[in-house]
Amino acid sequence: MALSERKKEILRCVIESYISDGEAVGSRTLQAMLDFNVSSATIRNEMVALENSGYLIQPHTSAGRVPTESGYRYYLDNLMNRAVLNERVTAYINGRMEQNSSSPENVLETASAVLSELTQFCAVATTPADTNSRIHKIRFVRTGRHTGMAVVITSTGTVKTRLFRTEYVLSDDMLRVFERALNERLCGVLLIEINRAFIQTTALSFGELSLFMPNVLIAVSEAAQEAAQMSVFESGTTKLMFLSDFDIYSARDAVKFMSDRSGVAGLLTSGTGTRVFVGAETGRYELKNAAAVVSHYTLDGTTAGAVAVIGPRRMSYSEIISATEYVAEKCGDLINDLIELK
Repeated sequence: MALSERKKEILRCVIESYISDGEAVGSRTLQAMLDFNVSSATIRNEMVALENSGYLIQPHTSAGRVPTESGYRYYLDNLMNRAVLNERVTAYINGRMEQNSSSPENVLETASAVLSELTQFCAVATTPADTNSRIHKIRFVRTGRHTGMAVVITSTGTVKTRLFRTEYVLSDDMLRVFERALNERLCGVLLIEINRAFIQTTALSFGELSLFMPNVLIAVSEAAQEAAQMSVFESGTTKLMFLSDFDIYSARDAVKFMSDRSGVAGLLTSGTGTRVFVGAETGRYELKNAAAVVSHYTLDGTTAGAVAVIGPRRMSYSEIISATEYVAEKCGDLINDLIELK
């Protein structure tokens, strides 16, 4: 049903008060918070109506009200005012992430650590999905008389390496020949297409040169396959065990979910932009008492990976959404810069 302006303001005050101190909110508390004059009896009647609509619940008789999952969703969609990060917080985020921006993996690992520190909840960051990533460049480094290293750089900035060994003595000139041939053939190819059949076809196209390259091609293929796998960087999972809003079972379930890398990746890769999942909206029973704020970053204008904060349903959504979006945008900027440099 449509809510009157008075009901909306009462619901907003209940949720923000409950988020702030974790205490059920009564009519007298609300009376002091509201911008308009209204009796305690009227407030109680409005709270009963909001309870009947499924937005509030009374934990026990004579207690105040707390928001339900539906109440949080209505608040997020209609009532919440977005927080503006102060300069001290943005300077801290910029400093930490710029100091650890030597690779996309370092950027994302730092992103999860920074978000966990700022929110005191669990934070996660992922590399882009493999369906969009392509070979950007291949390089070779000689590590010994008979050994070398294949360096595969992807279009999303990921760098993967594999060592290989040859029966003949490697020279820098030979590695330059390999580098030129493989870059001409593989640059722009989707990582998921670089399978055994593709490598065999590629080897045939090199003619006699392929006789010198079996281990080289295997190394490049393995590096590409590893780069195609989404990496998940998490920080602060143990903090879930000590949240007052979680009982032992909720904490155990949330930690269990975080150990499921495919499940975490599935939650973070759905949709674009910023999304907030409350309780059952996550689609995971382990997070029925939790919430997740997920924000995607873009690379060259295309949605790539994501960063997220996972914590209790009673979280400061306004501040956490702003922080998560800022960190996601910073990830995109730093990784885009890395791609351009390579």
